[in-house]
Amino acid sequence: MPSYPSEQLDSIDIDILRALQEDARLSTRSLAAKVHRSPTPVFERVRRLEANGYISRYVTILDADKLGHGFIVFCQVKLRQINREIATRFVSLINELDEVTECYNVSGSFDYLLKIHASSMAAYRDFVLNKLGAFDLIGSIESTFVMSELKHEYSIPL
Repeated sequence: MPSYPSEQLDSIDIDILRALQEDARLSTRSLAAKVHRSPTPVFERVRRLEANGYISRYVTILDADKLGHGFIVFCQVKLRQINREIATRFVSLINELDEVTECYNVSGSFDYLLKIHASSMAAYRDFVLNKLGAFDLIGSIESTFVMSELKHEYSIPL
């Protein structure tokens, strides 16, 4: 079982976080019933969890295939050179690209791992040639295309 800072999170907090990961649309009353507590203290705990950064935001998970963005590519990027200024510039440029849904600074033979959603192979090719490839600080990229998604969880094990 994972350990948590005892002065910040107790078992009730963990139960609240688990319940909200399953369904962030729960009303305070429904959430309180799920964690076997009364609504007012649960409401106060949720506000504290938000204020302390344990809950950073609430989102709706969309179906990428139904929306025409189900072509998923993991793209490894190696920069020509790496220093704080170049890394900051790269992150700034990546944050402007809607197709990039996740970006990680990684160790190994590449500097960054990007998750990209596109509508098709042609759309991804266009993205690489006209957007990502236009960044002069990129030395090389390597693309891995997702053939099928076997597991995709947004929740964190608590």
